[in-house]
Formats: sequence, structure tokens, C-alpha cells
Amino acid sequence: MDENAHKRFVLENSLRKAVENDEFLLYYQPKVDILSGEITAFEALLRWEHPDLGLLSPAEFIPLAEETGLIIPIGEWVIRKVCAQNVAWQQEGLANLRIAVNLSGYQLQQKNFLLFVQEILSETGLDPGCLEFEITETVIMQNPDFTINMLNNLRDMGIHISIDDFGTGYSSLSHLKRFSVNTLKIDKTFVSEVESSATDAAIASAIIAMGSSLNLRVIAEGVETRGQLEFLKEKLCDEMQGVLFQPAHAA
Repeated sequence: MDENAHKRFVLENSLRKAVENDEFLLYYQPKVDILSGEITAFEALLRWEHPDLGLLSPAEFIPLAEETGLIIPIGEWVIRKVCAQNVAWQQEGLANLRIAVNLSGYQLQQKNFLLFVQEILSETGLDPGCLEFEITETVIMQNPDFTINMLNNLRDMGIHISIDDFGTGYSSLSHLKRFSVNTLKIDKTFVSEVESSATDAAIASAIIAMGSSLNLRVIAEGVETRGQLEFLKEKLCDEMQGVLFQPAHAA
């Protein structure tokens, strides 16, 4: 058995026990208003503290979780944990800030997903406006009619909706105008090269302009340099996220 196959075998066997053994943890990265520098929200980023393999990023286990169906209990754990954490922070006197959670298409396909979200909000007492869901273009386009209806229902509940990694998928403008969303997130692959690539600079500029024309907030992911920040300011991007301001950290 080669190294990759062995690692997959180990992950698959231990993933089922990870939730009950409390091996997952959440890191939080702030979203920042580009002009004021004030924190507007946080994004919750999942990590797995594997007993043998150490700290694992989502890219190392989420695809396997989706294949096995374990993304459902893991995703429910994340939403429950985020809502409870936000309430705890508010009780400590912090401002009522949103916390964003990344959603898998498998979660959205669950018939009881809306009911689950309503129950968690009720259990924790969190204002729906303090919860944000991020979903990629790719997930939306797998079943656009169903997903748009689901997003509309979530938005009607008062939950903030963002399209993550915008610019890397295949959504058309005809679909975009149907999305009941609040925010577009420019993928970091475009942000990283805005100072050196005319193409990436043009794409980032176009997304910002389009978002503005549709009355959507636009946030740039992966901002690492002062030059990137100045470019985004000049183009009137609303928010940024990245290590230039603050890397993700545990609560």
C-alpha cells in the first residue's frame, strides 16, 4: 500500500470517531472593512486535530467526508459550535458580529436542513443576522433551481448569504441575478496576482464593479500585501480577509 492509500485508509477509519472524540476545532479569521480597518465578521475554518497525523486542513479530509456522508454530522457540529461561540462572545460583551460557515452541497441537499438551522438558532438564542453561510458557485450550479430556492429560504430567515470563490465557477449572469445573496467573495487566486497580472487585475475589478452594480458587498480573500490592499481600495472593494490583517486563529 503506497503512502497516499495508507493515509486515506487511516483517515476513513478515524473520521467516523472524530466528532464523538471531539477532535475537530474551529479557527476564526476576521473580515475587515477596507476603509475603516474595523472587523465586520469572522469566518469559521474547520481543522482536524488527528491523534496520529496532527493538524489537518479541510482539503485533506472534507472530500472524504463528502464521499462517506460524514459531512452531515460534521457540518451540523460546525453550525452548532459557531452559533454557541457567537452567543458566548456576545455575553462577554463583544459586538454582535456575524460568523460565516462554509456549506457543502451535501448539506444543502438534506430535506431537514432548514429545520435543523432553525432549531440550532432557537436552542442557542442566536439572532439569525449573526450567522452567515458561504457557498461556492460550483455547488450552486450543480442544481441551481433547488439551491436558489434554499438560499431564498435562508435569506428570508435573516441569515447572511455569500458566494465563495467567486470567479472560479461557471455561474452566468442570468443565474446571478436570481441568487438571494448579500456578498460576493473574490477568490484568492485572483487577488494574489493583481499587482503583476493584468488579467487577474481586470477580473478582480470586474467582480467589484458587478457586485456594486447589483448592490452586493464584495470581499477579497487572501490579501497578503500592502500593494494588494491599495489596489482593492482604489477599485472600491468593500472588505478584505487575509494574513495582511490577521491570520486565522483558534477561539
